[in-house]
Amino acid sequence: MGNERKKGRAIALLPIGVFLIIFLGSGIVTGDFYAMPAIVAFLIALCVAFLQNRSVSFEEKISIIAKGVGDENIITMSLIFLCAGGFSGAVTAAGGVESTVNLGLSILPSHVAVVGLFVIGCFISVSMGTSMGTIAALAPIAVGISEKTGFALPICIGAVVCGAMFGDNLSMISDTTIAAVKTQGCEMKDKFRENFFIVLPAAVITVLIFFFITRNGGNYTEASELTWNFWKVLPYLLVLIGALVGINVFVVLIGGTILSLIVGVATGSIALNQMFLAVGGGEINGTSVGGVTGMYDITVISIIVACIVSLVKEYGGIQFVLDLIRRKINSQRGAELGIAGLSLLVDACTANNTVAIVMAGPIAKEISDEYKVDPKRTASLLDIFTSVGQGMIPYGAQLLSAASLTGLTPFNILPYLFYPVLMAISAVLFILFRRRK
Repeated sequence: MGNERKKGRAIALLPIGVFLIIFLGSGIVTGDFYAMPAIVAFLIALCVAFLQNRSVSFEEKISIIAKGVGDENIITMSLIFLCAGGFSGAVTAAGGVESTVNLGLSILPSHVAVVGLFVIGCFISVSMGTSMGTIAALAPIAVGISEKTGFALPICIGAVVCGAMFGDNLSMISDTTIAAVKTQGCEMKDKFRENFFIVLPAAVITVLIFFFITRNGGNYTEASELTWNFWKVLPYLLVLIGALVGINVFVVLIGGTILSLIVGVATGSIALNQMFLAVGGGEINGTSVGGVTGMYDITVISIIVACIVSLVKEYGGIQFVLDLIRRKINSQRGAELGIAGLSLLVDACTANNTVAIVMAGPIAKEISDEYKVDPKRTASLLDIFTSVGQGMIPYGAQLLSAASLTGLTPFNILPYLFYPVLMAISAVLFILFRRRK
């Protein structure tokens, strides 16, 4: 039976197909791609996987998924998710988000307000590690800037979304970065360096485009003084600098969380009896903080996906995909293009770039091993192309959130999402023309 399992079988991919049909079908029928929680669709797919392949007993299947879930990368990834949630909750409760936003706006020249929204979005998303948090923080400010300067609201909110996707892809504490490096077995700092030089040209050109299309506007004056507190910004700086210099991610996140709590209590933003609520998640002084509980969904989804992928691999599904790709590509460059296409396709189907990385990661790992692609490059491509998809699909959480916060539709914003398109172009050119050792 061992040799039999190594054969590639298309039918082994049925659980993934079932997930896509249920998840996408529900979205198309209801008009809401979040009508069915992803975890429900994944659980149904897991049931299908258990019903397949009668030659493997139920007890053996339990053993297979237990080994998959117990993989070092899955456990580490789940723990980092929870630590990142704790930091996000603590720094939000301490007022770090508002203070960081105000710091950026207070030094922003009025005639480059839209460019500034993009740049501030980049900084905040890299520091926070979440595109959704960045959009939530900056969308109201984008509305105000639009009203005061006359710049079209879709342009302003498009700049915010572009900036948010910059950090979602690049941040050391982004769940997509965590998932990408852990599925490929590389270091975060190595993936960051690989990733940074690919997306930098896209970011620079995006700045130039926003500057060009808004060069004749900008009579922006802030009605009230923007207040900020250096100590509230400090936890972001600590996490960003610590991650960049290569300090262990657990040390960085836990240190940032503790510092955020100290700053929050010292400044009066967090009461002593609210410290654990800030880390765990809840409502503090009228502000909802996700905290550790805000990461439960992606943690559980990662575990269920690991179960599904373990069974799919055991039945020969991964081998089938590898055989299919192997027939289409015959070089390292082709393998990288294959990983890019796989990442983009899975994200378009799942509408969640972290879930897409968790699903595509094991297949990408097999491809990279086969064609000797550096793990840090594979992790970078996974993160880049899932972010490209997530930043452009009108049914993705980022665009839906931006639209709901501003009264627009995703299709109003789409024409101004320059950064995801340029990021894809830059990455493809990087694949095609980069010298290889």
